[in-house]
Amino acid sequence: MTKLDESQIVRIFQGQLNKKFTPEDVECFNIGKTKIVVKIDTLVQSTDMPTQMNLTQATRKSIVACISDFAAKGVKPEYGIISVNLPNTRLQTKVAEIAASLRETSKEFGIKILGGDTNEGKEFVFHVCIFGKTDRIITRRGSRVGDSIFVTGSFGYTAAGLKILFYNIKGGKRFTRKAVNSVLNPKPRLAFGIRCKKYFSSSMDSSDGLSTTLNEMAEQSKHKFIIEKIPANVDLYTFAEKNKIKPHNLVFNGGEEYEFIFTVPKKYVKTVKRCASKLNTPIIEIGHVTIGKGVFIKNDNKTTKLKDLGWRHFK
Repeated sequence: MTKLDESQIVRIFQGQLNKKFTPEDVECFNIGKTKIVVKIDTLVQSTDMPTQMNLTQATRKSIVACISDFAAKGVKPEYGIISVNLPNTRLQTKVAEIAASLRETSKEFGIKILGGDTNEGKEFVFHVCIFGKTDRIITRRGSRVGDSIFVTGSFGYTAAGLKILFYNIKGGKRFTRKAVNSVLNPKPRLAFGIRCKKYFSSSMDSSDGLSTTLNEMAEQSKHKFIIEKIPANVDLYTFAEKNKIKPHNLVFNGGEEYEFIFTVPKKYVKTVKRCASKLNTPIIEIGHVTIGKGVFIKNDNKTTKLKDLGWRHFK
């Protein structure tokens, strides 16, 4: 039997449901004149939880996965439904920890959990669905020639953190703390996305990897993205060199950053930078949009195509 990858699985579902659509970070539908925004995500213990991650962190991260997409679309999340699969061991302590984390995470992001479902299984699984409403979302396809390309935050820390957690790769104490914390306690840029959405021409959550995000946005917009600045700090290169890892893979192909990529018309660049400064949100201008197709890294007058090698389930 032929092994299927994630994109093939999605196409099978689309075919059976007779639905063809352009991928987005969220789904939208109207009830009357109100546009409802919905996002669902799943966190599975065996694939998404390092042994060092406790249930408080896992519960929060299952919600963050949805919140990050709302941030990229510039939409305020309002309500949530959560389904939890529980192994039948020491349930009282574990359920209390999950419930407390739900309460605190709901407060953190200003959402109300309406209810959900519980089930029994061999491992912890969190299915989270978040709802909001808006007049419009910022799509992945809206960039125009001449727009600047930005990212929120520096990249590569989560890929490094996962290597530290799963494979016991060593780094300096300060770097290790920063990298591991980016995995266990990610910080989606919700306030910035909501406040500045009117200045973005396109945006997309980066949790599947920076190379995937940039290629998806370029393809949907039918434009070429030129990357002139790598959004990584010196400490990442030091870690990569020490452990003989290609820093390019950490920055572009790791995934799970829960940052987002956005494009901005030139006339709004200064405004966006001021807004980011006021909200204490780190943003980095990494390139520009031009005529053509694909994503290319320009370095010392040499241009290299950036392949989509981000995270894929079932690969």
